[in-house]
Amino acid sequence: MGRNPVTWLGSPTFPRAAHEALGNTQLRTNLRKATTTIRGKREQAVAELPDWEELRRAGEAVKDDVLAHLDTYLLRLEEAVTARGGVVHWARDADEANRIVLDLARAKGAEEVVKVKSMATAEIGLNSALEAGGVRAVETDLAELIVQLGDDLPSHILVPAIHRNRAEIKEIFARRMPEAPDSDDPGELAEAARRHLRRKFLSAKVAVSGANFAVADTGSIAVVESEGNGRMCLTLPETLITVMGIEKLVPTWRDLEVFLQLLPRSSTAERMNPYTSVWSGVTPGDGPSEFHLVLLDNGRTATLADEVGSQALRCIRCSACLNVCPVYERTGGQAYGSVYPGPIGAILAPQLAGDMSDKQAASLPFASSLCGACYEVCPVRINIPEVLTHLRAEAVAAKSKRNPEALAMSGAAWVFRDPRRYEAAQRAGSLSRFLAGDDGTIRRLPWPGSKWTATRDFPALPKESFRTWWRRRRG
Repeated sequence: MGRNPVTWLGSPTFPRAAHEALGNTQLRTNLRKATTTIRGKREQAVAELPDWEELRRAGEAVKDDVLAHLDTYLLRLEEAVTARGGVVHWARDADEANRIVLDLARAKGAEEVVKVKSMATAEIGLNSALEAGGVRAVETDLAELIVQLGDDLPSHILVPAIHRNRAEIKEIFARRMPEAPDSDDPGELAEAARRHLRRKFLSAKVAVSGANFAVADTGSIAVVESEGNGRMCLTLPETLITVMGIEKLVPTWRDLEVFLQLLPRSSTAERMNPYTSVWSGVTPGDGPSEFHLVLLDNGRTATLADEVGSQALRCIRCSACLNVCPVYERTGGQAYGSVYPGPIGAILAPQLAGDMSDKQAASLPFASSLCGACYEVCPVRINIPEVLTHLRAEAVAAKSKRNPEALAMSGAAWVFRDPRRYEAAQRAGSLSRFLAGDDGTIRRLPWPGSKWTATRDFPALPKESFRTWWRRRRG
């Protein structure tokens, strides 16, 4: 399944994809149940900490410090990783990162690699690149495995298969997994996946991971997860390759402490992740004998240059914004056409893609009601509504001056500049009342007004404008 960096090839614009998703009642049921459950648990977990707001502000401050001095911290990280026996690779874009990983896997004679769940590798389309080079990637996170076996696309940062129910998962396993259970019991499905993956863990020579955090001072890489599959990938194979976005740094171990409190409560609504794996380079006789760290740019440096948009790089991929977003809850993640769905995807994906003239990317900042719930739950205080409006302005500026919207605005400006034209337009507009129903609402207008009424109702204008009424009242 080919993808270009950040966005999927052939993805329609968000309005078109969302319209199709809204017709899928099973999808909406699955999403509503899952997001409501996660949202409620998160609220309880956060309420336990009286200093939660102080932690959020600390996380924001640490991330802003990293972004302001990113070059210094990256060089410090490279020095620390190298001193501990690791090898650091720098990748400017997806093609370069994929080539590095493929070359490393081939050098070890690996025909198959096991993978820890990683947004960065999904962003660059690593699985497809490896497959094209003769190396199969096996996802070991249960939800990622479901997506992979179903030839599907993920729809959530934390729970990629959130759009699937257990009956659908049973069908996928029966089709693609040896010894699949004839049951949709979650325990039996999980056990079948466990048996399937155990064979992969024990035979793999190479593992690929992402990174939740990297400590610049010590060269330590941290991965947090809930199933134990990550721990297997990070310790059993001979070679470990980590692909990490350059923004995932924290300066010190003390800074890491802040995020190990913020992340689990915001994502899985747990006080602490069941598995927190941290390693620094290589240790003879313990874990992989080779460690490679691929530092990925892929649009991040360009994003950093945007004073407003750069705050998106604070993101720690917790998915809290998805679980409170009324738009995401109704459309699901695949409608965004990006590996980063929901509110954070609406601001991150267009910036990493770096092309607001692209219709699909330009449609994402409009995939929001601007209700602000995402900002309220973000553990690092990313002002997502502010970035959304900022990117909307960029999308409008990137459009041709002769597009329908620009022409309509020019026409409106011409009308508003002259009182007589303005009053004539009001009188003409009052005729719209004849298109209204008994409740005074217009539900269908001819083109181009149909663009509006396709998604919202239009109140009919009154027979008499305020200006005319006032003039008549004064005699």
